[in-house]
Amino acid sequence: MDLSILYRGPLASCDYDCPYCPFAKRRDSREQLRADRAALERFAGWATAQTGDRLSLLFTPWGEGLVRSWYRRTLAELSHLPHIRRVAIQTNLSCRTDWLEDADPNTLALWCTYHPGQTPYDRFLAKCRDLADRSVRHSVGVVGLPEHLAEARRLRADLPDHVYLWINAAEGHTYTDAEADGWTAIDPHFPYSRHPHRSAGLPCRTGESVISVDGEGTVRRCHFVPAELGNLYDGSYRRALRPRACPLAVCECHIGYVHLESLPLYDTFAGGVLERIPAPRVQLLRATPP
Repeated sequence: MDLSILYRGPLASCDYDCPYCPFAKRRDSREQLRADRAALERFAGWATAQTGDRLSLLFTPWGEGLVRSWYRRTLAELSHLPHIRRVAIQTNLSCRTDWLEDADPNTLALWCTYHPGQTPYDRFLAKCRDLADRSVRHSVGVVGLPEHLAEARRLRADLPDHVYLWINAAEGHTYTDAEADGWTAIDPHFPYSRHPHRSAGLPCRTGESVISVDGEGTVRRCHFVPAELGNLYDGSYRRALRPRACPLAVCECHIGYVHLESLPLYDTFAGGVLERIPAPRVQLLRATPP
């Protein structure tokens, strides 16, 4: 089986407090952190044992994972396994980067978000340059709020040309054509993020070759559809994997709509779907979604 898995354990604490962040905000207790560590180790153990499959793993924690040693260690260890095609995580890049010395840069990738006002610009840029120096695959992004535009332009100018800078449409924000053009000048694929995508009844790879897993091992087709497909650890989810249409009216998050078969994003991001890195041939082309 060739399977992509989005894992989200119980971790919800973050060292940032962005006012626009849709994720949960709480201070995890020691017990909650221990539970998250145990859940992650259980998942990593399962993934390690699946030598008959080819796995691609994206960690999408509600909070910031890489400030926790067990996430850094797990990603580094998984990156060396021959049946793991990719292991990636969404991160604010606030953690130190020396742990990457223990990871395989051919397998590991980072999906990094810059949050103006939460970290000094020069510090974030220095870490991005360190990733490039280490040949660690990574994308960098910014939430497309008007007050972030100048910083996003500055970041695009300062990042290496080969590093993709994506822009996420801000939740609840409507963009005029002129505003959208400004963001598209930075990220040629911003038009895909600007509007939610109609998805009801359309074929989607989730539930067939892409699944979502929580800390208990409950498998769903994606983070946004609550219906359960089974459990990862007893293998019951495998019987439920099949082509299926999306049951939701719209899909508005990149980690969801990237898997819609009605969009050409598997070609756009060929080789970098999980870490949000476009294929080299389309890196600088203007996106033209239907």
